[in-house]
Amino acid sequence: MSSVNHRNSSTSDWKKDRSQNKDQHFTDVLGLPCIENLVCSADETPERIATTITGNIPSWIKGNFLRNGPGKFEIGRSSFNHWFDGMALMHQFHIEDGKVTYMSRFLNSENLEHNRIMVSEFGTVALPDPCKNFFQRFLSRFELPKQSDNANVSFVQYKGDYYVSTETNFMHKIDPQTLETKEKVDWSKFVVVNGATAHPHVDPDGTTYNMGNSYTRKGAFYNIIMVPSKKVNPNDTLEGATVVCSIPSEDKTRPSYYHSFAMSENYVVFIEQPIKMDLLKIVTSRLRGKGINEGVYWDPRRNTVFHVINKHTGKLSLIKYFAKPLSTFHQINCYEENDFLIMDMCCSDDGQAINNYLIQNLKKSGSALDEVYNTMCRVFPRRFVLPLNIDSHTPCGQNLNTRLNSTATAIKTDNNKVFCTHEDLHGNDLHDYGGLEFPQINYSMCNSRPYRYFYGCGFRHLVGDSLIKMDLQGKQIKVWKHAGMYPSEPIFVSSPGAVEEDDGVILSVVITPNQDKSTFLLVLDAKTFEELGRAEVPVNIPYGFHGTFQNRD
Repeated sequence: MSSVNHRNSSTSDWKKDRSQNKDQHFTDVLGLPCIENLVCSADETPERIATTITGNIPSWIKGNFLRNGPGKFEIGRSSFNHWFDGMALMHQFHIEDGKVTYMSRFLNSENLEHNRIMVSEFGTVALPDPCKNFFQRFLSRFELPKQSDNANVSFVQYKGDYYVSTETNFMHKIDPQTLETKEKVDWSKFVVVNGATAHPHVDPDGTTYNMGNSYTRKGAFYNIIMVPSKKVNPNDTLEGATVVCSIPSEDKTRPSYYHSFAMSENYVVFIEQPIKMDLLKIVTSRLRGKGINEGVYWDPRRNTVFHVINKHTGKLSLIKYFAKPLSTFHQINCYEENDFLIMDMCCSDDGQAINNYLIQNLKKSGSALDEVYNTMCRVFPRRFVLPLNIDSHTPCGQNLNTRLNSTATAIKTDNNKVFCTHEDLHGNDLHDYGGLEFPQINYSMCNSRPYRYFYGCGFRHLVGDSLIKMDLQGKQIKVWKHAGMYPSEPIFVSSPGAVEEDDGVILSVVITPNQDKSTFLLVLDAKTFEELGRAEVPVNIPYGFHGTFQNRD
């Protein structure tokens, strides 16, 4: 994940903003428990250790549940300012024959290798080397900021290999059996991009798509990247990667920030949202002694634009689909049906609140913690319906979404322009759980196809504090929630030979910050959402971001 610029507004300013936007579904919460221990540095556990099983871990589960996230918030004599800056700590839960072992390793990144902040992170500035003389330290402030290789966001796959990834040029190839760092890979050596997302999409044949920006004399561009499924040589990494399509940013020096994108069978959809990056501020951040996040801001004067690209031809649709200002970090699913492109994603009406994840905010308690949470705009699942067959004969001013029982609208407003409104993919009961983020589906069965279920975390705190299953038939939810327990992103693992979409289990790492060494791997029945078992880990684990399951059958 990344973030946006912190706004130094008073509480009254926030309340004024909230009252002006009735769609934000704010519900003030009081008495939030302190979660300071979720962002405390942990030690790595490089050798597998046993866990204590309660209940039953299905014997058919065989593989490695891999997780990634920040695990060290101090380095040398310095501390990081932002949660997303912490040094990457990789986790492996090996599951086999109803038993679970645990191990973890820190990623061998540049800051960790030198035991000081050599490279600026999102909210933390790298200070000049104290071993240099005064003149050298002065000149170093004028250098362009180096891109971080602290890949603490997710585990991803390319050509069958596992990597840990963030949103810069650099990924690291990882041995999923030992969590050893094998090789640092630079995207810019293969395609002309300045970074790529940590959320690629994969076609059934293994072809992988991603997105990355490029910055040229002509301005900023958003690039759709394709990585082939097969290796030519055993040591291949990103060889054969190509840019399928380049989309110019409307504002050449202030492109939009994006954390992910949507993909259907035949299309990639880039969501150009009004979270903007001021490139001048970013490249001068070190000179000014400011974090990179100071150059990222929310501009509610701009609409959101959906750019639709044909994956096979690389052609960008002449039709631009617009929506009101929104922010989105994670898409749920996207598929084509009867000449419509259905795009489901988690959205909020404000792109500022995520920057509340400064370490100082996460360590607050009492009314100060409540205030941080209550200024944040909630995130809810929404559906947009984009009509694909639009031409000069398509009438303006009428809803082109003719799908039955759909409340989303798509209205042609001018030549090549369609304005879209969303359908809520939830009922009012989701408000009680603070909305939903970290969405997951049965990816192998349903990605780019019609589907019925998705899973996510409820956010009635600054981090996920419940697990939610959404049934789109009737928009009914099932919930797993226990006081003082904070579950991670739910990962779906399908049962052997499964035919039904929700035949499998949900895996999630649950953190209990007020008890020492009380983290556990939770296994839920995906159908009933009832707990099957848990594996208690005798070490402390910080709250992380994303993960994946490596099936070993």
